[in-house]
Amino acid sequence: MKRDFLTIDSLITQEVKDILASAKVIKHMSSWGDSPKPLDNHSVAIVFRKPSLRTRVSFDTGIHELGGHPVYITDAEIGLGKRESVADVARVLSRFVSLIVIRTFEQTEIEQLAEYSSVPVINALTDLLHPCQIMGDALTIMEHKGFVDNMAIAYVGDGNNIANSWLNLSKKVSLDLRIGTASDCKPDEEILKAAQEAGMSKITLTEDPIEAVTDADVIYTDVWASMGEKDQADAKAEKLKAFQVNAELLKNAKENVIVMHCLPAERGKEITDEVMDGPHSVVFDQAENRLHIQKAIMLFLTKGLV
Repeated sequence: MKRDFLTIDSLITQEVKDILASAKVIKHMSSWGDSPKPLDNHSVAIVFRKPSLRTRVSFDTGIHELGGHPVYITDAEIGLGKRESVADVARVLSRFVSLIVIRTFEQTEIEQLAEYSSVPVINALTDLLHPCQIMGDALTIMEHKGFVDNMAIAYVGDGNNIANSWLNLSKKVSLDLRIGTASDCKPDEEILKAAQEAGMSKITLTEDPIEAVTDADVIYTDVWASMGEKDQADAKAEKLKAFQVNAELLKNAKENVIVMHCLPAERGKEITDEVMDGPHSVVFDQAENRLHIQKAIMLFLTKGLV
């Protein structure tokens, strides 16, 4: 049966761990100049309705390294839902390619694409979720901390698709997840409630940044105004300024805390140069690991794990 990767919720706990283990192997193989080739003689559609650096290049490179041919399609070319219906696009692309990767706005749009596609669909970001990013972040934490389970992870800043995806991971892996944000910048209510009710992890929602990061193993942040919200940038900056990741905030975390940011960063706003370029930062390891985790996800959806 066809599998899609639209949300971490689509995986069971063992599958999350299998994909992470596979990504570690793939990364080592890449360092030897080797890689499995399950996509040999296959093409993959990469549909991007939003701009991208890491997601675009990591998927393009990963598809090539797995032996496949990436076909990049912009919103101007496809006119998804306008020039042609989402269902028809899904049916047509399924005749040409073996996988569809899409970066778009509405989660419902990607769900509809998957419904009508006969090939696997991968969520490369929506306004609601960014599952590939969080899976790559889990890989980065494993590399620096040895494991992910029971990590004290403090996400501070806007309750956006990154925060939502951390909540989804907390339903599959046991975490001490703290989300520090302003009262009207909270993550999606339904996703938060589902994570709390799952009972897998300890979930703390606080308006106090110090409470969020105290004794944390990981401090994570993102831009305060995501793509499509730049008109709210000044208002969010005012609400979230107390949640800036700076040297003073780090003093409350564990001595060996690692600092994460999914990028692009607005330096001097949600994170200072001193921290982002400092010894605790693993920001650029995160960026690299997008390549390896996405190769593992594509393997999982096609011919299995290495």
